[in-house]
Amino acid sequence: MRKRSDGMTTEHLDRLIEEITTDAYGDDEQLWAFHSAFEDSIELPCNAFVIGEPVSVVEFDYDGNQRRGLVARCRREDGSEHRVSASEVVLAEQSRGDYLVAAYRKWSGLDPWPEQAGPPPRRKRGHRVAATNLDLSGPIELVVLSVKEKAARCRLVGSDQVITLRASRLSDIVPGEIAVVKPREQWTYAGYPYLSAEIESSRLDVDALDLVPLKLEEQGLWTPEEHYWGEDDELIEAWVKPIIARGPRQSYEMEQVVPGRDPNDFDSDPICESNELNEAGDPEAAGRILMELCQTDLRCLDAHAHLGNFVFDCWAKVAIRHFEVGVRIGELSLGPDFDGLLPWGHIDNRPFLRCMHGFGLCRWRLGRFEEAERVFERMLWLNPSDNQGVRFLLNDVHARTPCEDREVE
Repeated sequence: MRKRSDGMTTEHLDRLIEEITTDAYGDDEQLWAFHSAFEDSIELPCNAFVIGEPVSVVEFDYDGNQRRGLVARCRREDGSEHRVSASEVVLAEQSRGDYLVAAYRKWSGLDPWPEQAGPPPRRKRGHRVAATNLDLSGPIELVVLSVKEKAARCRLVGSDQVITLRASRLSDIVPGEIAVVKPREQWTYAGYPYLSAEIESSRLDVDALDLVPLKLEEQGLWTPEEHYWGEDDELIEAWVKPIIARGPRQSYEMEQVVPGRDPNDFDSDPICESNELNEAGDPEAAGRILMELCQTDLRCLDAHAHLGNFVFDCWAKVAIRHFEVGVRIGELSLGPDFDGLLPWGHIDNRPFLRCMHGFGLCRWRLGRFEEAERVFERMLWLNPSDNQGVRFLLNDVHARTPCEDREVE
């Protein structure tokens, strides 16, 4: 029996679940019962947190989709709304709503107290942060969280305060970068702080983002003797030899963060939704979804990878910045001496490997051949199976063949 610091135990939750689901038979009826309990017991709107981010919950809903379950409609500080699983919502501790969410999580087969499962992406922020009297006499540094057509959502470096930036040339910054701005005016609207400023410069400083590194989970020992390197009569390529010589190495799987995704419901994946919108000819809507993911958690590496993919063909100089943000955030988990594997076969490694692939291709396209070669060689070291095919690019990159002269799949 597990017990929380306030005395709540799993037995208490079992009794609460029994109370809620009395006379409710089957998952559908029990989900409707939970929905009624949420509506009757939680006064809306109410303050909450989703992945460490402050939100206001305005509605709990159930549409009959048993795989999706209860959904919470949440409103961020900037007024934007998004839907997440009710199981992802953290309400005030020891409130009736807190107990209901814990009971719902337990009924769903999840850990009833998710905060015990691991750290938030960064320290939890408070709600409705009042506008700080910023010093407008000098430059201000901001962590870029998301970029839209007319405004960017940012966080003051070294602070928990989120602020909306109004500036020209917003296309000059990407999520995960540090923007240095020359302030002009600050104000509040509906309790939310705004800043009008001129963007002077931007840089990538991953340590200043104050992020918790993505977790690495050991997946067993990889041995080159058991790996397929080709037929017996085939020559061993040059890039393979140091990998074989290094011998057995530990393989890992990197934690993947996709806010709002239900692992039991493929249709709930916002990355897939974004790709479908882009393929359907609506890149703006597709980009908004990816920006929302970055705003919720900058550690969503797949959002950075796909933002880079969307602009790679036309703006390699912009794409490379998206890819590099993803690479550097992923590298927080690896450290300078990491010597293990991140096999493509462990699917949660794929966002990081996609960021690396795009990063290398952009360096190649921009004529930075030596840098591109280092990225591709590093990818082969991390994933000798080379599911992305970078081994077929090495000779051209080494020969300084322009990317445009070779068709890249």
